[in-house]
Amino acid sequence: MPAFALGLVALPYRSLAQQPVLMPQQPATQPRAKPQTAKPVTVAPAAPLPLAEAIRLGLENNYNIRLSRTDEQITANNVTRGNAGQLPTVNGNLTRSFNRNNVRQESSGRPEPSTANNAQSNLLNANVAATWTIFDGLGMFIAYDRLKALNQSQHLLTRATMEETVAGITDAYYAVVRESGKIKSIEEALKIGQARIDLTQARVDVGVSAKAEVLTARVDYNADQSALIQQQEALTTAKINLNNLLGRTPRLNFSPADSIVVARDLNQAVITQGIIQNNPRLQQAKTNTEVATYDRKLVRASRFPQVGLTSGYGLNRNVNGAAFFGSQLVTNTGRTYGLNYGVVASVPIFDGFNRSRLEQNARVGEDQSQLLLGQAQLQIEADAEQAYAQYQNRLRLLQLEEANILLARQNVAIALERYRLGLLTPLVLREAQRTQLDAEVRLLDIRFQAKQAETTLRRLSGGLVQEPAAR
Repeated sequence: MPAFALGLVALPYRSLAQQPVLMPQQPATQPRAKPQTAKPVTVAPAAPLPLAEAIRLGLENNYNIRLSRTDEQITANNVTRGNAGQLPTVNGNLTRSFNRNNVRQESSGRPEPSTANNAQSNLLNANVAATWTIFDGLGMFIAYDRLKALNQSQHLLTRATMEETVAGITDAYYAVVRESGKIKSIEEALKIGQARIDLTQARVDVGVSAKAEVLTARVDYNADQSALIQQQEALTTAKINLNNLLGRTPRLNFSPADSIVVARDLNQAVITQGIIQNNPRLQQAKTNTEVATYDRKLVRASRFPQVGLTSGYGLNRNVNGAAFFGSQLVTNTGRTYGLNYGVVASVPIFDGFNRSRLEQNARVGEDQSQLLLGQAQLQIEADAEQAYAQYQNRLRLLQLEEANILLARQNVAIALERYRLGLLTPLVLREAQRTQLDAEVRLLDIRFQAKQAETTLRRLSGGLVQEPAAR
């Protein structure tokens, strides 16, 4: 700025050099809660994305869910009576062969042998054969029930994957809300920092403050700008994580349309009951114990005799061009066709004790499935207890921080006004500014953690995806 301009700026203040500096009064505002979904000034505008829409996109596009659904489709296709061995099998067979032979036939009544070179013959064999097992120690019925249990286990696994993915999407969505809120808090701190610079510069211009105070204010302002840049990176990372869960391009920009609203009425008894009735991981572990029981019964069924019915219709034609009738070479043609049927039975007598070994292993597998069920139940109960304790703790902290943030904002407003009047040091103003920023960040973190605990409890009780657990 030219020297004469600086003189014009400083001229009105020279007569007030020994008096407190009064800056233009700004309208006072009562501190109040701020909307969580308000777009930060330093973030580019983008299309709004509600949480419900994010969950819908995730259920449709998430690769873990899609892969689990394909596995479920395979297990559903396997549930057939034919796959369990209850239906007959029918096979058609055809054999057609051609031969060229050199034949030499010697006879005691003839001095010279009879020979034929390059004699042609052909064979045609065609048949349709059917086999049907009518008794195998009830193994075919056990196998069918086992296939249905495997399908049910995969269905529960798919539902568990959906529940866990929806929980992950919910956490990732609210992480975007949290990081966006931190940017707004830093932006507010920058506004206070700019006001501090302006007030300090005005005091320096009239000679009531040292230039070092302006430099300190600018250093603090630059530190807040550095924090803003880092927080913008954190917001970008949170958006990329959410886009990845939604199965869409990571560069797609959006702005969250829903704020973090924590339910404050979750009941532990209701959650425990929901875990027992609806938790898909626990139900899958129970279904796996049924599969292990079917495996043991299948081995036991293999000890019984197997009885089956066989039937078929066949045609056999043989054209032999190298047949001798006396000393003459003739062509001999034979044809056989007709129906055949019968009963086939097999009784296991001794197989090197392999069936005993398999049955012992099946019993161990059955015991192991019970242990896995107990382990899963204990782990789920521990997760629920931990999540509920965190939920209750965060609710108390949330109530405290919601009241504390209003006090922090009011304290900054008072400190800024006192600094404007020259009644407060820059260090105290900066401390009040940092206290407010820390309180803002603490409130955002606690609100997010409370929502995380709530989401975990809803996931454990099977309440995130409204879908029947059994079909």
